[in-house]
Amino acid sequence: MYPTIRALGTANPPLYTTQQEAFDFFRTHFTLEPGEEALYRRLLLEGPIRGRYLGMDTREDACETDPDRLNARFLKYARQTAAAAAIQALKDAGVSAPEIGGLVVNTCTGYLCPGLSSYLAEDLQLGHDLRALDIAGMGCGGAVPNLQAAAGLLALNGERPVLSIAVEMCSATLFMGADPTLVVSNSIFGDGAAAVVLQNGEGAASGGLVRILDIASGVYPQYRAYLHYRQEGGRMRNVLSPRVPKIGAKTIAEVLARLLARRRLTQNDIAWWAVHAGGTAVLDQVGRDLGLSEAALRFSLDVFHTYGNMSSPSVLFALRKIIDEGHPRPGDLGVLLTFGAGFSAFAALVEFL
Repeated sequence: MYPTIRALGTANPPLYTTQQEAFDFFRTHFTLEPGEEALYRRLLLEGPIRGRYLGMDTREDACETDPDRLNARFLKYARQTAAAAAIQALKDAGVSAPEIGGLVVNTCTGYLCPGLSSYLAEDLQLGHDLRALDIAGMGCGGAVPNLQAAAGLLALNGERPVLSIAVEMCSATLFMGADPTLVVSNSIFGDGAAAVVLQNGEGAASGGLVRILDIASGVYPQYRAYLHYRQEGGRMRNVLSPRVPKIGAKTIAEVLARLLARRRLTQNDIAWWAVHAGGTAVLDQVGRDLGLSEAALRFSLDVFHTYGNMSSPSVLFALRKIIDEGHPRPGDLGVLLTFGAGFSAFAALVEFL
């Protein structure tokens, strides 16, 4: 019996900024070194992203450096955006809040204790008998291990559906500085949430989007230094090495190969690809290493162009686009590929319904 994704909802915080507006803001509100400003100009004005959604009241919040206020902002908008995605997923699945038996939430862009699951259980009015789990520290790859954990809850007790939510407020970790990797981070990351209603196959007989057939993962600590957050002055500072595209493509290729071999499949058997939209360099490298065309990666590319890199929810936004715009046929196979801090990599094999 395979777990089935009954519904998939996505949401973004209300503040939207174009890349031109972001460039004007950085140049007006901060003293930029010549090379720093030139890189912002190239990335924001000549890059592929059209705009991003940000978990802020106003753009001036980008000047905030107080760790306490940053974490409060993370809580406000992560909670709000995750709830909006979950409400949409519950509606589409035709499932009421009291029917939900489990909740798994992953995020890496803010720390809370209790985690977001406590707040979302309240906001969504989930039952007190809820089995709740918070996943932290998985970075951009977190949505796939979240699905794996949710499937594990179903395996223990599959009578009630499980809600799986990936949410990131990357704007709460904005960190100014002339370091080119900071400029890249500040230019490409956006905010969003994706929520999935997951149910066992028998309980999902009345409908569904995809069936999760298998998940593979890999952990590569030797690459940990190239992609992580570090604490600096009480704030989270992103470390994003230029080597990430090559490392990400290499590790997900290894994980994918194990997954396909285990299922006695080849890449030719896969009709649809949802790859973490970490950037055009990431997707280009994945395309080269896996032999995938730009057409095969078009849904992931479109997510990056439209939203920027939202970290963990990005792959589920790509899956949503495949369903809405690609119109897969029942029985088509697809793969979700993500990587993140750790260094970690994940691949999920799905069958469209």
